[in-house]
Amino acid sequence: MINLDIKDANVVVMGLGRFGGGIAVTRWLVGRGARVTVTDMAPADKLADSVAQLAGLPVTFHLGGHDTADLEGCDLLVVSPAVPKDKSDFVQQAIARDIPLSSEMNLFIQHCPARRIVGITGSAGKSTTTAMLGAILAAAELAGTLRRIWVGGNIGCSLLDELENLAADDIVVLELSSFQLDDLARLKWSPSRAVITNIKPNHLDRHGTFEAYADAKMNIVRFQRPEDVVFVHGCDEELAERVVRVGAASRLARYEFDPYFRQYIQVPGRHNQNNAAAAVAVARELGVDDACIAQGLAGFVGLPHRLEFVAERAGVRYYNDSKSTTPESTQIAVEAFEKPPVVMVGGGDKGMPFDTLARLLAERAKATVCYGATGPALYDLVCGYLDAGERAGRAALVAGDFAAAVHKAAEFARPGDVVVLSPACTSYDMFINYEQRGDAFREAVLGLAE
Repeated sequence: MINLDIKDANVVVMGLGRFGGGIAVTRWLVGRGARVTVTDMAPADKLADSVAQLAGLPVTFHLGGHDTADLEGCDLLVVSPAVPKDKSDFVQQAIARDIPLSSEMNLFIQHCPARRIVGITGSAGKSTTTAMLGAILAAAELAGTLRRIWVGGNIGCSLLDELENLAADDIVVLELSSFQLDDLARLKWSPSRAVITNIKPNHLDRHGTFEAYADAKMNIVRFQRPEDVVFVHGCDEELAERVVRVGAASRLARYEFDPYFRQYIQVPGRHNQNNAAAAVAVARELGVDDACIAQGLAGFVGLPHRLEFVAERAGVRYYNDSKSTTPESTQIAVEAFEKPPVVMVGGGDKGMPFDTLARLLAERAKATVCYGATGPALYDLVCGYLDAGERAGRAALVAGDFAAAVHKAAEFARPGDVVVLSPACTSYDMFINYEQRGDAFREAVLGLAE
């Protein structure tokens, strides 16, 4: 644990981000009396919006690169989770100088008074499960059966500014990424309630191997107390074994979907039933009754960019699943629809294998529209599986750019069909992030003839 008096400390925040990932922690540090320097590899013109949000604060900006001179007299280095610390000379220099490292999430955990913190992680489903549980607990809060509920973490909402409003009896729900869990291991902390939705290969470009990635995920349970709980799906034996291997066998709680709640779930797909099952299990453990659970599920209509219904055009329904950046999450999206969908896949490559997905697309997709940096390779793989068997009515198409991919999908689809953007890849070949990609899809769809 880092026991540092923030007041009058010299703190360097590494990573402001074009979308303001370092804004909340910078504001919080300044509010606590720290002398803050913000450094980022991107130049000032690329960070103008983020810098503008810190206007008027006594912050020093060193942008366009990291200068080790900023480490002179530095008491604390707060690093964005997006920074690969083992590959950053700036971070390694700080470590060599015995400068303590922290992150926005670590600072929140160190100062959070709430005794009940639910941490949710997984390769797929963690955002939806977090939001579902938040909706259920909010219904219980409204009914007066629970104290205040706070939802944040990797789902996009910083809770640092809310610390002074939190109380010991409040409940905090946090979505935690593998990068954040890597950082939290420095505190030897795990949440009192941990949910692991699943673990499939992801972020191999960052973690190097699947085992290293899975090991980072296990930090969510590795430091729990004997009275804490970890929730794992009843059918996921491999994941349960991983939990047992880190010494959490006595804390393991297996959950299954309760068919009673099917009538209340508003988002499509069996995977969302699994997400709901996790949320229901945690809610029940926290003492929420089934009436509030049903109310919360009924009011949850999904998250942006996660199988989000966009519009119906010419009898075709369009869904935005831009958050899908792995082959496994795209497989889930394809299987969410009873009728074979037209699927848009492609984007930046992060070292993931596509063979299993390509086989599924050849078998289950009415058409696969491939685009972006990985488009040609995906197209070749799907075509290979189409040629290997009888695939009546199935097709694979390749598009030169994203707009062309949307139009090719629309041209192939017929009334009653579904078109889903579920890329299985990062957005960085064409877009700043998956949100921008999803917004581009929405705009293109809304521009189609009705």
